[in-house]
Amino acid sequence: MRAGDDAAARAAVFSVLSVPLLKSLPVADAIYREDTLPHDARSYARHTLTLGWEHRLKARARRRTDGGAEFATALPRGTVLRQDDLLLLTTTRLVVCIVEELEPVLIVRPETPQAWALYAYQIGNSHQPLMLTGEGLICPDILGMEQVLTYHGIPFERAERPFTPVSQLPNHGHVPS
Repeated sequence: MRAGDDAAARAAVFSVLSVPLLKSLPVADAIYREDTLPHDARSYARHTLTLGWEHRLKARARRRTDGGAEFATALPRGTVLRQDDLLLLTTTRLVVCIVEELEPVLIVRPETPQAWALYAYQIGNSHQPLMLTGEGLICPDILGMEQVLTYHGIPFERAERPFTPVSQLPNHGHVPS
């Protein structure tokens, strides 16, 4: 880019180049629960942030609350955001409460220990995410998952609920009180 030979032209180009390109956002770098939230933050305004499972796995991301407030997360690697986790934005005096989005899932209800093992093996062997609960094996209703279950003769039902894959649960943590 050429500014020209006179000082006025150079000053005009410099003013355009010096405009900030990145917006500074408040950053949440820790997860709290209601009982670990600092006392002074309990009076801050509250927003919710509804996220599906894939977005709850991202420790570093630009986010927008359900109320429209923009912020960033810079959480420890491996962090998974869970229902009722709280993010604290001190510069804007805002507490953000995580809401797990209801998502389409397939629920498999094995009736024997052998069926639990076989069904979990078949789902895992097809490299599909899996959630284990007391009621059964839960898979996201994603392209190809119904075909995997049908091919292996695994009975299932459809539902909507929050989903968090089992491989993502162990690293979750909270700020100590």
